[in-house]
Parts: sequence; structure tokens; C-alpha cells
Amino acid sequence: MEIKDLQVRQGNVDIVVDVVDVAEPREFQKFGTTGKVANATVKDATGECKLTLWNDDVDKVKKGDKVHITNGYVGEYQGEMQITSGKFGKLEVVGKADASAAAPAEDSIEVEEEKVE
Repeated sequence: MEIKDLQVRQGNVDIVVDVVDVAEPREFQKFGTTGKVANATVKDATGECKLTLWNDDVDKVKKGDKVHITNGYVGEYQGEMQITSGKFGKLEVVGKADASAAAPAEDSIEVEEEKVE
């Protein structure tokens, strides 16, 4: 599935997207329980949309990650389409752009240190 195929009120969404940006999380109270929510901007080859992150997912997802949403839901907030893993779905980080980018830099530093010694 791709972003261009998504429609508001669509369920059972299975999609892999790249995280472009993650906004600051905010806390909320519902039914006497405190929770966290944050909005992220995600994209694939066909487009871009918002991803709503709830509670534990807020701390899992960082800018540059690739995430796989299984059994997600497409909602709408203030006229803007948003994907969420929702109550029954699952969000999984399947790739980290930062980790692969950082690895070569660390290797080159170690090599330079070896030359100095």
C-alpha cells in the first residue's frame, strides 16, 4: 500500500513510510489517565501525510526512521489526512537512517586514531 492509495476512514492499512519530521510530544488526560501524543510527517515515493503517534510509539520513532504500520487506520483532523496504528494496529521501526549514516563516520575516526598511534 502507498500514501496515494489512502482514504479517510480506511482501516486495515499496511504501509511502510519514511519519517521526515517528528513534532514535540504533548501530554493529555483521558478517563483519568495521562498519555502522550505527537504528530510526525511521513512520506513514500507517492506522497506525504501525517502520522499520529500515541504513548509508547512517541518514544520509538525518530526523524530518519523507516516505519511499518500494520492494521493501521486513516483518520482526519482539521481537514488533514492522518495515519495511526490506532487501538488495534502495530507500529514497528524497520530501519534507522541515522544508525547507518553514523557507522562509517565512527570507522573513519578509529582508522585515524590508529594512524596517529
